[in-house]
Amino acid sequence: MHTLHFARPVRRLLGTALLAALCAVSSAALAEAERYKIDPNHLSIGFLVDHAGFAKTLGMFRTASGSFQFDEAQVALSDVRIEVDTASVFTNQTQRDVHLKGKDFLNSEAHPRMIFTATSATRTGDRSFDIKGQLELLGKTQPLTLQATWNKSASSPFGGFLSKPYLMGVSARGSFKRSAYGMNYGVANGWVGDDVALIIEFEAVRQ
Repeated sequence: MHTLHFARPVRRLLGTALLAALCAVSSAALAEAERYKIDPNHLSIGFLVDHAGFAKTLGMFRTASGSFQFDEAQVALSDVRIEVDTASVFTNQTQRDVHLKGKDFLNSEAHPRMIFTATSATRTGDRSFDIKGQLELLGKTQPLTLQATWNKSASSPFGGFLSKPYLMGVSARGSFKRSAYGMNYGVANGWVGDDVALIIEFEAVRQ
């Protein structure tokens, strides 16, 4: 008799605990991804391209914007979009920058935007992702995969804000062949490398 009286409360307790655990799992599964907007003041998009085999030219784009969805509880990334102003290209040499904006390369007047879009990402580690998407450049669209690392998420530690924004920091790398977009200048004679290495660093603000 004593055993039966003891077992029933235990069974009820275990049942309640199991129900609570299932509810917690269900709530986590239903958690919605939140929107993040990339802070243009903390966004760097750089590139490396070989120059006639002597060295690689390091350049960057000074103007870009972007946003994405991220579910921190599920570590799920989606709906990535980054837009780059091609006329903002900068390599610290005026004549070369003018050439890069022209028809031999970016043709910025006709194609003012370079756009990367992705709808999903595959986790490759606790804080790393392969982001598969499409890069639109010079009127052509080709597949591009970025290897991204989620560096940190936290409220901003810096002053000057009425409220401390919640930030997410990301590092990403990728590469593509510019000839795939019809940018063939200097490829055949080896003056300018075909492979473009991308370097992306940014902080994004949760909306």
